[in-house]
Amino acid sequence: LAEEFAAKYTIKTLFDNANLMDSAAISAFMTKALDVMGSINILVNNAGIQHTEGVDTFPENKWNAIIAINLTAAFHTIQQSLPGMKADGWGRIVNIASVHGLVASLNKSAYVAAKHGLVGLTKAVALECAEQGITANSICPGWVDTPLINNQITDVAKKQQLKFEQAKYNLVTAKQPLPEMMDPRQIGEFILFLCSDSARSITGASLPMDGAWTAQ
Repeated sequence: LAEEFAAKYTIKTLFDNANLMDSAAISAFMTKALDVMGSINILVNNAGIQHTEGVDTFPENKWNAIIAINLTAAFHTIQQSLPGMKADGWGRIVNIASVHGLVASLNKSAYVAAKHGLVGLTKAVALECAEQGITANSICPGWVDTPLINNQITDVAKKQQLKFEQAKYNLVTAKQPLPEMMDPRQIGEFILFLCSDSARSITGASLPMDGAWTAQ
């Protein structure tokens, strides 16, 4: 993809398969990115993993991994991006949180904790950077059509003896009035808006894209 984007859009691209559970690995790839790109003015923290299980049996290693990748990694990338943004007097930080940064669901304790933490981190960064031309916002999607949720849909299909698409519909509408999953492109287009001059006063916000999930 990096090579494809470089050719199609005539831009510098960089891919690094860093382990986001390792702060030293994050530091190394951020240093590399700054060397290649010159500065990081737009930072989108989008990495995430999931594990669903009750709190009483939730594996410690899964908890640690989810907190590290979904929350702590964002802290490290923000921290290392801010000096350049402050020097340039302009920056956009967009953290892809989740509807679970606003409300909870059963069997998702680590994910809910991480996403609530990411929303809080975003607010703190927004306050600290408000006078320096830097905005920080969280996008809080509901159901997004990505591989992350395929296992959940498969589990529902097996338990309810349904076809995949019917299980997908049931899973979505159990929480979200809009009976469809969002295309990832919609989030990308929203990020573009948040990076525009029209959005310069939007900062510290937790912005739902959740099909009216949290309107209930």
